[in-house]
Amino acid sequence: MTALSDAKSEAADTSSGLPSHARDDLEKRLVRKIDLRMSVIVLLYALSTIDRANISTARLAGFEKDLHLQGRQYATILSIIYVGFIVMQVPANMFLHWLEKPAILIPCSMVMWGIVSTLTGSAQNYTEVLLARLLLGFAEAPFFPGTIFLISGWYKRDELATRATLVTCGSVLSSGLGTLFASGILAGMQGVLGQAAWLFYIEGGLTVIVAICAMFILPNFPHNTRWLTPEERSLAISRLADDGNGRMDGPGKQTTMKGLRDALSDWKVWWFTVALIVDHIALSYGMYFPTLVATMGYDTTVTLLLTTPPSVLGIIGAFAFSRLSDHTHKRFIYIFASKVLAAIGFTVSICTVSTVVRYGSMFLMASSVAGQMVLWAWIKNTFAREPAKRAVAIAMISGVSAVGSIAGSYMWPLNWAPTYRYSYAICFGALGVSTAMLGVMHLHLKRVNEQIERNERNAQDINDLQVPVGFRYLV
Repeated sequence: MTALSDAKSEAADTSSGLPSHARDDLEKRLVRKIDLRMSVIVLLYALSTIDRANISTARLAGFEKDLHLQGRQYATILSIIYVGFIVMQVPANMFLHWLEKPAILIPCSMVMWGIVSTLTGSAQNYTEVLLARLLLGFAEAPFFPGTIFLISGWYKRDELATRATLVTCGSVLSSGLGTLFASGILAGMQGVLGQAAWLFYIEGGLTVIVAICAMFILPNFPHNTRWLTPEERSLAISRLADDGNGRMDGPGKQTTMKGLRDALSDWKVWWFTVALIVDHIALSYGMYFPTLVATMGYDTTVTLLLTTPPSVLGIIGAFAFSRLSDHTHKRFIYIFASKVLAAIGFTVSICTVSTVVRYGSMFLMASSVAGQMVLWAWIKNTFAREPAKRAVAIAMISGVSAVGSIAGSYMWPLNWAPTYRYSYAICFGALGVSTAMLGVMHLHLKRVNEQIERNERNAQDINDLQVPVGFRYLV
């Protein structure tokens, strides 16, 4: 084992061709530079969530009444967007792996969905808005798995949870600040014909403008990003290789089709997918959050303002959990903790009709966001070694798990209002199932790590090992 440890230490010191202290200083500067560029994704995520959820906000301004929606038509409009996710996310991420230009693909996706979102405001009936939402799903499909794949192509495994939270907190931020923005638009357009439509016009137009700017800010991958110096590029590649990540370029690069076959044949991909399908059912309350807050009896502006504090708490919890998760190199325990808090929130909402207590329970539900951030870091860690497989795995898990969001869209019918006890009960049960499934994965990866450690102790030659020396799954 000593020889293997020496080999690992020597590789870490010489892989970038720099002395140890110089490498550390350059690595800190490099990570700060990457963080600065990646920070724009916070805004992109916020716009993504706003454009997807603005129909829920428009509902409070009479959108459902304006289009004469009946029965489950509103739920169908909410859920149809996920059809595009299911169909397009895997092909889009495979194309991204082949193209290797996220700085082009992601903003182009944004421009398309911004235009579609803007046109949604012109819809005059159920059929037109349904078609617009379907196209929105196809246009937005490349965004989430593409950004997750981009992040995983720059950061080491023990940096991912915090960075994933930093760049994806825009989705949480939009739940709070987005509703503030929406309340301002709706208040400013009070009494104007087609008040709800202006929400789509303004927010969709803003997305297009930001997307064009993002083309000049977002990075590609370490081997083909132009604004890196040669030393920074070498270090960016070598530090990921030392951490057990496969290369995006060179003779060892896996083909996109090989990545597809490997992902489809790996049971862990399917296990995470099913767990997230159930998890999305449990988190379906987020799609109806303004509606749930509205059951407390306040007007539209106050209702939208009241959605902000739980979202802010969710962001704080996400940062705290992600930071601790990266620092301790543990994942499942923090996912479990956030789910326990959410389960308490669901239980409180089932058991009481008190306005104050029910609003307090929404803060507990919002803590589930922290677990989601850590969960996605865990998924990226688990499939870190082969970029092609990781691209497909991320897209498969994200796309197919949208089935849960489709099912969740129909879990909040008006005849269960205003308490929605049955809806909360379903969420509680789904949360228990997904937590149990992730617990099984946690135990499996722990056993795999024990086997890797035994193999390292018994190996006589570093080339006999199937994984890099010192590689362990984060559990």
